[in-house]
Amino acid sequence: MKYGHFDDARREYVIETPATPLPWINYLGNEDFFSLISNTAGGYSFYKDAKLRRITRYRYNGVPADEGARSFYLTLMEPDDGAEPAADAALRPAASWSPTFLPLKTPLDSYECRHGMGYSVFRASYAGIDSELTAFVPLHTPAEINKLTLTNTTDAEKIVDATACVEWCLWNAVDDASNFQRNLSTGEVEIEQSDEATLIYHKTEFKERRNHYAFYSVNEPTVGYDTVRDEFLGKFNGWDSPQVIAEGRAHDSVAYGWSPIAAPRVRVRLMPGQSASLVFMLGYIEVADDEKWEDPDDPAKVGIINKRPAHALFARFDTVEKVDAALDELNGYWASLLDGFQVRTGDEKLDRMVNIWNQYQCMVTFNLSRSASYYESGMGRGMGFRDSNQDLLGFVHMIPERARGRIIDIASTQLPDGSAWHQYQPLTKQGNADIGGGFNDDPLWLVASVFAYLNETGDDSILRTPAQFDNKEGSEQPLLEHLRRSVRFTMTHRGPHGLPLIGRADWNDCLNLNCFSSTPGESFQTVKNNDTGIAESVFIAGMFVLYGEQYAQILERFGEACGMDGDAVRAEVADMREAIAQVREATLDAGWDGAWFRRAYDANGNPVGTSEDTEGRIYIEPQGMCVMAGIGVDDGRAAQALASTKKLLTCRWGTAILAPAYSTYRIELGEISSYPRGYKENGGIFCHNNPWISIANALIGNDDEAFAVYTRTCPAYTEEFSQIHRTEPYVYCQMVAGPESHAPGEGKNSWLTGTAAWTFVDVSQYLLGVRPTFDGLLLDPHMPADFTELHIERAWRGTRYIIDVTRTGAPSLTVDGKAVTGNVVPIADPGTKEVHVALTI
Repeated sequence: MKYGHFDDARREYVIETPATPLPWINYLGNEDFFSLISNTAGGYSFYKDAKLRRITRYRYNGVPADEGARSFYLTLMEPDDGAEPAADAALRPAASWSPTFLPLKTPLDSYECRHGMGYSVFRASYAGIDSELTAFVPLHTPAEINKLTLTNTTDAEKIVDATACVEWCLWNAVDDASNFQRNLSTGEVEIEQSDEATLIYHKTEFKERRNHYAFYSVNEPTVGYDTVRDEFLGKFNGWDSPQVIAEGRAHDSVAYGWSPIAAPRVRVRLMPGQSASLVFMLGYIEVADDEKWEDPDDPAKVGIINKRPAHALFARFDTVEKVDAALDELNGYWASLLDGFQVRTGDEKLDRMVNIWNQYQCMVTFNLSRSASYYESGMGRGMGFRDSNQDLLGFVHMIPERARGRIIDIASTQLPDGSAWHQYQPLTKQGNADIGGGFNDDPLWLVASVFAYLNETGDDSILRTPAQFDNKEGSEQPLLEHLRRSVRFTMTHRGPHGLPLIGRADWNDCLNLNCFSSTPGESFQTVKNNDTGIAESVFIAGMFVLYGEQYAQILERFGEACGMDGDAVRAEVADMREAIAQVREATLDAGWDGAWFRRAYDANGNPVGTSEDTEGRIYIEPQGMCVMAGIGVDDGRAAQALASTKKLLTCRWGTAILAPAYSTYRIELGEISSYPRGYKENGGIFCHNNPWISIANALIGNDDEAFAVYTRTCPAYTEEFSQIHRTEPYVYCQMVAGPESHAPGEGKNSWLTGTAAWTFVDVSQYLLGVRPTFDGLLLDPHMPADFTELHIERAWRGTRYIIDVTRTGAPSLTVDGKAVTGNVVPIADPGTKEVHVALTI
């Protein structure tokens, strides 16, 4: 069952009912200010950091779900019997509804939600009134704009009151949800009401340690407002039945503590066929400490906030024309970003994912890592070291200059010994001590992101750029030194079999081999790590072989340009490759189980992911990573491992993380065995690592299976099963319930997942086969045989490469009409706008 459809021409997904299986959301914002918005306008907003600068309140466990974030109420006002229509005091509410369905839940005559690139549009009709609500965050702007247009489709005059409401969060999302003894006394607001507009300011804690406030405004005169939530809702009422909406009038309430809101009410008179538009704005303002007050020298104005920056921001969007221009600019921005990689393959599902939605999701994960979604509350994780490095693989081609900044940010949180804080807060850039470090795969992901950046840009100056360790002033070292410490950490942390030690965990944070937790409610990730130097990871071994070689190639290519002499470069490369060879041999020896790669060795020295066990016999991660690293390719073991993966782990919904699932808690394995069978890490389908299996199959020439792996988890190919899948049919989710679960195929944790980046790497660089290298674009498609023609346009290093691939059975390559040996398109001369490439395969 479908709940909507793709509109590829407009780059939108059109949702045709508010009753989707789960809230289907979109992300607004590209730089510092972000909003989540669902298909019924739920969600929340924050500035930079979803924990420390939360602007609007959201209840994750609210019942019903997804209410109270941004609420719109339309009320048809009619005169009392015998009263004149022009007499406002004599008007009474005749009907009320929400243009987004929630929160009032009045059945609408029509409903449509269009999620586009950085904006969402809600269209509805009720009682002869058409409404269109457009929500977006303009470029370079700390504000969300909501443009509401009302149209009278009847042959009589209509009076409609439009009330918009947001509930303020008291800045720190964790404290806001817990410290009630303080928070219920601290809420403060200011109100500016004029003949042209109303602005309601949230200034809680501004007079003390904060230099920021928020405001909510409307660009038309109001007939009232409310800032006290309890006054607005009334006793015993929820967001679906506010007292002021039932009464048909605002109370002009002013909040002093308790729960402040902003709810301006505007009266709109519409003649037959007439339309009118209102612009609501949620804005965020920061001011210098010496500019906080309107007039610090006037005793009568002490405590009145400096509203000049808010007035300036409001004035940028105080007309429909200005708002429409900002939306056009946003659309142009996304068109330009997505234009960097475009394809025509003859498969509309593949095209829409590559051209639109996969790249869009990659940009969202760049902005937010895993910090704020409908599954990540934004209250703790911040940015992940591992996550953010992997995310970069999917967006570096769109915004290489911002990718450069992200790499330096990530490297600056690295610890001096080469290990890393597992997470850091985006506002402070400080490591998250709550989760700590010791996840031994983390350091190697920095090599992966830097290698991808260098291949994309050729900008070796990043290797010479100083970056701090642990954000400590005076600890700066060139980025190349950070890479050296990353690989050295793995080289010096190996266990009894010569495999890398797993530490607290590797990529799979729930495989806790040094944990041994028996206390209910104890965090598996933060409990004391009982690392005795025995538990090893075959997965990290594959990573080290793959990314250690990338580090060696960086040294060979750029080492001398970074100040190393030739002998030092050669010595370090030799040392690196010797260690790689040792780990490769250990993987083929202790890491091979006979028909697949083992997963690990536990703290007792016993193998994990082995045929010797009755459960958890085979895991997906080492099958993908080890083959991607080339381990076992030349002796058939890679092919055997992938055949086992298909036979033992793969179903119609994708490839499960392990099988058989664990039926009992295994204290030596940790959290992975705590989940019910078939869910999450215990036999669920982790979409994140399915691309590794697709890439691995492509590398050994299993093209049909490589593409099949891609389609099994691809949203566009599973859209018709939305009733089963439940999550959005336009973006990837992290996990799909596996074949041993109660509900196979059910998705969870959509949007913020490394699946987005890795799938784009898979489809763009391996299936479609356009892979940037230091020396040119490597063309090596691995599509099934029924794809006979491909058209690919790829912007790279300032030049647009227009590539036509034709399946003829006779390989050849021409570049601008000239034959080229091999399958690498050389780097174009500076200033070249286009290069035309013809590849036959």
